[in-house]
Amino acid sequence: MGKKKDSDPDSKEYGEAAQFDPTFHGPIHNRSCTDIICCVLFMLVILGYMVVGIIAWLYGDPRHVLYPRNSTGSFCGIDHNKGKPNVFYFDLLQCATSTNVIAAALNGLQCPTTQVCVSECPKNFWGLTDYLGRPADAFNQSLCNPSINLTTTTLSVTEIVDKELCPFFYTPTTSVLGRCLPDVTALGQIPDYFSEIPNLPPSLNASLMNSTQDVVNSFNAKDVGVRIFEDFASAWPWILLGLVISMLVSMLFLLLLRFTAPVMVWLLILGLLGAGGYGIWHCYWEYDNYKTRAVSITDIGFTTNLEVYLQTQETWLAFLIIIAVAEAIILLTVIFLRKRILIAIALIQEASRAVGHMMSTLLYPLVTFVLVLVCVAYWGITALYLATSGAPIYRVVALNVSQGDCERYNGTQECDPLNFNSSSAPGCPSARCIFIRYNDEGLLQRNIFNLQIYNAVAFLWCVNFVIALGQCTLAGAFASYYWAFSKPSDIPYFPLSSAFIRTLRYHVGSLAFGALILTLVQIVRILLEYIDHKTRSAQNPCARFLMCCLKCCFWCLEKFIKFLNRNAYIMIAVYGKNFCVSAKNAFFLLMRNIIRVVVLDKVTDLLLFFGKLLVVGGVAVLSFFFFSGRIPLPGETFRSENLNYYWMPIITVAIGSYLIAHGFFSVYNMCVDTLFLCFLEDLERNDGSQERPYYMSKNLMKILNKSNKGAK
Repeated sequence: MGKKKDSDPDSKEYGEAAQFDPTFHGPIHNRSCTDIICCVLFMLVILGYMVVGIIAWLYGDPRHVLYPRNSTGSFCGIDHNKGKPNVFYFDLLQCATSTNVIAAALNGLQCPTTQVCVSECPKNFWGLTDYLGRPADAFNQSLCNPSINLTTTTLSVTEIVDKELCPFFYTPTTSVLGRCLPDVTALGQIPDYFSEIPNLPPSLNASLMNSTQDVVNSFNAKDVGVRIFEDFASAWPWILLGLVISMLVSMLFLLLLRFTAPVMVWLLILGLLGAGGYGIWHCYWEYDNYKTRAVSITDIGFTTNLEVYLQTQETWLAFLIIIAVAEAIILLTVIFLRKRILIAIALIQEASRAVGHMMSTLLYPLVTFVLVLVCVAYWGITALYLATSGAPIYRVVALNVSQGDCERYNGTQECDPLNFNSSSAPGCPSARCIFIRYNDEGLLQRNIFNLQIYNAVAFLWCVNFVIALGQCTLAGAFASYYWAFSKPSDIPYFPLSSAFIRTLRYHVGSLAFGALILTLVQIVRILLEYIDHKTRSAQNPCARFLMCCLKCCFWCLEKFIKFLNRNAYIMIAVYGKNFCVSAKNAFFLLMRNIIRVVVLDKVTDLLLFFGKLLVVGGVAVLSFFFFSGRIPLPGETFRSENLNYYWMPIITVAIGSYLIAHGFFSVYNMCVDTLFLCFLEDLERNDGSQERPYYMSKNLMKILNKSNKGAK
């Protein structure tokens, strides 16, 4: 009779209740390996992932991205260019007009202008004001092509400029990733400087001023970035202090929930009802104010000015009805489900006690974070090496096709930048040996795309596996707490490390199985996003609607898979069965108690949302008062006036506080879910007799009007 009373009316549709097992006293220790086939498959994928990394390491050359190159293809800062870490562009405007200079710099692409390795980027304006009668030493030797010696050359200034052996002008620059790019703090003076240069053709003068103005606009973001970096450099100790405070507040909040959970939950519920009551009153007040006005929605018709609708009586009447219905639903839910709300509160209190007895669980998110960081780093490095695995291809390109016999040098003739000179392209003095792309004609290069796909899929699978490992480990630790009959004396020693070892020893295959299902769904979502991005301009309304529905469906499917996996991992940690059996048992157990599931989920979400809001909001407000100078420190320890943008440290602390609170609260959420499943199993397995005593806390037994008959 007791089981029928505690279960939902339609519970028989979802399997039989768990049967009593006299040998069960918590997470089973005598278990065997599960989902061996998936374990072997996962290990083979990991082995293949390592092979892909080795191949990328052997054939890739990230120097193409990490180091700039000069016109001859040599890397600046290493080998014979050691001591010259920066590349200087003779005519940076050629880069700006022919290709994007930022993309060229970051991707290692060459601009159609001479580039030389230099020790320092020029910091001043300079221009050749008059070609005639000027000696060769008017140029700066350190910025010229190393093939020319200005003290011994017999070439005239005009010949030096025509052959691009030296730059005929340059502007103040600064080193950005080893590239001498315009200094935005001085570029505003460029138009004035060019206007003072005599004998400069008007067309060139206008081109220079227009192009440099574009460059100024392009690099404003870089100046802001430098200032933000300076703020971080001066405020990082106080940012770190703010993050430590958020960690302490999060921990304190979770530990105090055992005492404050009932008060906080009922205050939040009453606050929600109070907000709804105020909304009803305000809507009625607005409705009454617009009674005398004859304007209605039918008179207004359709308009994009939404404020007009707020001036009609029908709008406020609709708001009034909606809020009143929602208020009635919440009120009836609280009245008729108050017992289940009390159960949810008791489980939240019990979770706080469990975390208090196993404080090491609060540090486990650091393990997950480190493992995920390793996966991300391996994926990024492998992708970088794969992208640079082909040999660079250089071809002869004429900068001025109308000059001499330059039409035939259109990028089809390959060249060697180390041996390229004026005789390599006879009749075309503006010909240059320029980097085009990486070779993609070899066996490895033809399969680079496939290897990158493998890299991405294996990365997603590994990340999902790491998250699953953390969930199963925490579930095993918290389950050992619940099934300890006398707490805390019966709690096993080192429950977290025991659960971690047990999970790795027996259930790698089951975790990999659940992670693979989630990975496949995520791959489909990524493909849908890619297809939508590529075909957005060609989609009609019907196609956009269909794509939106597909994305929404797979988003919901991903959420459901995560929910199912999470509860399956709890059952795996407790009973040691394979993934499919554990997922089925967890799903049926939850469906037999669906009302309790919904109430606990919403109450926990409400409480943890309030906790995150309290931690993030409190620390953010404290940071605002500190970094804005409203809380001054004695002496000259820190002055807010030294910050360029005081809001950047505040945003950093707020985001960091949210991530820290999310890490702590995810442990707590896992604890609540684990204890809840164990609580439902406890109700189905046991009846409170001496042979089948309840393992739940006395508070839960009191709420359910149950007791252990043999207890004193």
